[in-house]
Parts: sequence; C-alpha cells; structure tokens
Amino acid sequence: MPFDDRSFGAFLFDMDGTVLNSIAVAERVWTSWAEKRGVDAIALLATIHGRKAIETITRLGLSGIDPAEEVRILTQAEIDDVAGVEPITGAIGFLKSLPLDRWAIVTSAPRELAKVRIAAAGIPWPEILIAGEDVQHGKPAPDCFMLAARMLAQPIEECLIFEDTPAAAEASGASVLVISATHRTPLFTRHPTIEDYDCVSAGIDANGNLRLSARPD
Repeated sequence: MPFDDRSFGAFLFDMDGTVLNSIAVAERVWTSWAEKRGVDAIALLATIHGRKAIETITRLGLSGIDPAEEVRILTQAEIDDVAGVEPITGAIGFLKSLPLDRWAIVTSAPRELAKVRIAAAGIPWPEILIAGEDVQHGKPAPDCFMLAARMLAQPIEECLIFEDTPAAAEASGASVLVISATHRTPLFTRHPTIEDYDCVSAGIDANGNLRLSARPD
C-alpha cells in the first residue's frame, strides 16, 4: 500500500477526476462552445482539464471575443448541466472517514461550479474549498495547494495530495497519490497510483496524524 510507512498532517484533494467524474458534462459543454467559435473541439478537449478556463481560452488567441465573457458563458452552461456527474468509486466513504479539519478540496474550477458538482456527486462538503478565483496563478502552478495547506495550518511537506494529473501537486513539495479512475490511457508517473478509493482506508495514529492503509478484501 502506498505511504503505509508514514503519516500526514492533512489530505488535499483535487476535484474533477479525483473525487468526482465530470468529464461527460465538461466535454459536452466545451464541444458545443468550440463548434460555435470555429475551434477544433478534439484538440481543445485535450487542454481543458486541470486549468482555469480563462487561461485555456486566452491561449487560443481568438479575435473578436472577450475571454472573460466566454468563461462566464461556459461556466453557466456547466452549472446548468450536471447530468453524468458522479463520485469516484469509494470517494464518499473515504472523505466521510476523515476529520473535517484535516482535509480540503482544491480545484481550478470557479467556486459556484465546484459547489454544484460537489452537490451533484454527493461528495461531503469540505470545511475548506480552494477554487480557481482564490489564487492568481492556477494549476499547474502549486499556489492553490500551498494555500490549502496554510488554511489547514499544516506544512505542505506534511500533506498528501490526491490528484489525477500531478503536475501542480508535485511542484508544491507535498507527497502525491495519483487517482487513475478517469484515465483513458496509462499515465506514466513517478508517483504511486491507485484506481479509486475502494482499496484504501484512512485512520488516525497515536500522534493524531492521518495514515493510509489497504482496505481488507
């Protein structure tokens, strides 16, 4: 079992692809937007996950559009469409087993969109939610994870980050556990990987720190 030889001060969770699966709705909304704007939808879909929408749209360099207004349109469309948003297997029970003051959700999504998706998937509401507008530099910069650690009053080096795409997490200096449930192709990474939360459980050690262990069959 990864990390069964150490303990952590806090667990930090990415949202999309890590505790819930919103791929279907994200791809529906972005494909529709791309078709209306004359953008190659297939190429665009490869770039949208794990980044702020404003960064994705700005990088396209489209003329005659206001990126902020396009983000507003896209965000509202995603808020209005939650069909197919579902929890990653085992995520609900795993999160419910954690002390509320020892974990956070950290996402590039706007706060209102995050709230809708968390509710739609039935994910427990975190005491600390870091959303896209909470930091100036979004993923793959590590700022969002650093902020979450500070708000939990834990050194980032004592945190374990659960991510499906680990670039921002590994840049933070935290330990990283990759969740592969939504990966369509193998991800080659130096970090330990598990498919979902059915194989893992969390506990508190004698010093009050979080520990991971394999769940008995």
